[in-house]
Amino acid sequence: ILGVRDIHADHAASHIGKAQGIVTCLRATPYHCSRQKVFLPMDICMLHGVSQEDFIRGKQEKNVRDVIYDIASQAHIHLEHVR
Repeated sequence: ILGVRDIHADHAASHIGKAQGIVTCLRATPYHCSRQKVFLPMDICMLHGVSQEDFIRGKQEKNVRDVIYDIASQAHIHLEHVR
């Protein structure tokens, strides 16, 4: 937007965008679940033995929290790349 032409700035912006996208998806999860939709990565859910139905029912067991933690950790990794 500002006319910056720097590969390092582009790389940082890419990681910031990915982190923001992940966080936005996590923050919107309760809203989407209230409408019977789940947009979280199923591979991570399956890794922890969590189904879409667990999210829709609003379960808060450890394995559901572990899914959220793993996804949030991906956003954190992107922020670490920026730093």
